Formats: sequence, C-alpha cells, structure tokens
Amino acid sequence: MTSRYIAIDWGSTNLRAWRYQGDECLESRQSEAGVTRLNGKSPDAVLAEVTEGWRDEPTPVVMAGMVGSNAGWKIAPYLPCPARFSAIGEQLTPVIDNVWIIPGLSVNRDDNHNVMRGEETQLLGARDLAPASLYVMPGTHCKWVQADAQQIVDFRTAMTGELHHILLRHSLVGTGLPEQTDSADAFDAGLTRGLNAPALLPQLFEVRASHVLGSLPREQVSEFLSGLLIGSEVATMPADVAAQQVITLVASPALARRYQRAFAAIGRDVQVIDGEQAFQAGIRSIAHAVAN
Repeated sequence: MTSRYIAIDWGSTNLRAWRYQGDECLESRQSEAGVTRLNGKSPDAVLAEVTEGWRDEPTPVVMAGMVGSNAGWKIAPYLPCPARFSAIGEQLTPVIDNVWIIPGLSVNRDDNHNVMRGEETQLLGARDLAPASLYVMPGTHCKWVQADAQQIVDFRTAMTGELHHILLRHSLVGTGLPEQTDSADAFDAGLTRGLNAPALLPQLFEVRASHVLGSLPREQVSEFLSGLLIGSEVATMPADVAAQQVITLVASPALARRYQRAFAAIGRDVQVIDGEQAFQAGIRSIAHAVAN
C-alpha cells in the first residue's frame, strides 16, 4: 500500500491534518479554523488552505469530527448502535470530489439518547491497538462505550470536562479564585469524595464553601473539583466496570493519569492508549480502503 491520502480531524474549534504515504506520516498541520471558527470562510476554502501543496495530484481526503454535524460542512448521518466497526468505513458521506466525511454513531432508546462524532474513529484504532469490552474516552464529553470484537453495542456520555470548565469559570464555585496550581493531594481528596458520595448536586456548593471557610486552599479548587467530578462519574457507572471486563482508556496522557487513579481506587486495572494515536490508526484504516 503506497497510495497517498490526507486524514483530517475537524472539530468545533480546531482542525488537524495529516498527509500520509501508506502508514508513514509525511507531514502534519494544525489550524484554529474549527467549524465554529471559520470567520466567514467556506469549508472548501479552509480545506484548500490547510492542504496547500498536498493535493497537486488527486489525493483522497477523509475527514472526521464535527465537520459532519449540522454545524459543519455537510451532515454525515449517524449510524445507529449496535453498529459494526466495518460499517463506519463503508458508509462515508461524499462532500466534493475525492473528499469524504466519516459518519458518527447514535443511540436512540427510551433509556438512552446519545451521539458521538470523532470518537468513532478513535474506537476503530483502539479496537486494533488495545481491544476491550469497555472503552472510556475522557474529554469535554467523556464516552463510555460497550463493544465486542465486531461491533459497538452501546455508549453513554458524561459531560465531566465541560462541567468542570463551567463550574470553575462561570459559576459561584470558581468566583474570585487565584491562579490554580497542580495538586495530587487535592485531586485525590476530591476523587475520594466523588467515589464515596457520587450524588453531585449536594456536593458542588460544598466546594465553594470549603474554600470560603479555608478548609480547601483557594489555589487547589480546580484539582479538587476535577477529582470530585471524575470520582462521581466512575462511581455512577457500576454496570460498566464489572470485574470481568477489559477496560481501555483512550485519552491524552494527562487525562489518562487522572482516570487511571480513579480506576485504581476501585481496584481496576486499565489499558491506556493515546487518543491521537488511536484516531490516526482509525482514520488510516478507513483511508487505506478509499485510497486503493
């Protein structure tokens, strides 16, 4: 396989592009022109800019992420779960000549309404690099994905990252705080609280009261809150962490370390794979088929 192709992760606020020859990455580029930050430019124009000099000859472009949402370039329909891994690469949405968008995944039941875009591509890579029956994918919106070797069975979402940001930046919990510092002790204290008392609503104002009353250092509120939210998230997914399941964390190294501490606290070992590595492996597997 020697064909050239371009892989793109096009999210809400950023765009990352890789130019490949087979499995070898020849060059990568980044842009802040996410689908919500086009600044009047068309998606076609942004793509032309970020791939300038890469498409002198017909080169397939495969894109994933929010570019396929109703806020993106063109809607790439969601595949309903259960969905076979192979179906993700077989149902691409054509945009312009030689350019495709990968579909997202959805769950639409009375007890679970969920969607994802971008993570499905990470799942393809993670399935090959660190197979599991449960994939935990931390981020702004953390995905908990049940799967087997052939299909994605079900998934749920915890808005842990977004909630941390909102509480710290836009609520009374974070009002008047100084610059925050790293503290493993504060994180662990929050983690213990979240794991042991996962009902969040009564806990959140206590974070504010704790630093007002001096029992929590004001520069460590972010770390305590992070531990509290992650602990609550892990504690409220008991059916998903059954002892017989293999768990793979798909995350950046910094986030992976936090979730590893949470799983270790409940006596669970996890496999870890870098989120970008998983994404690139997944999108390469799709682009290979397109390029051939």
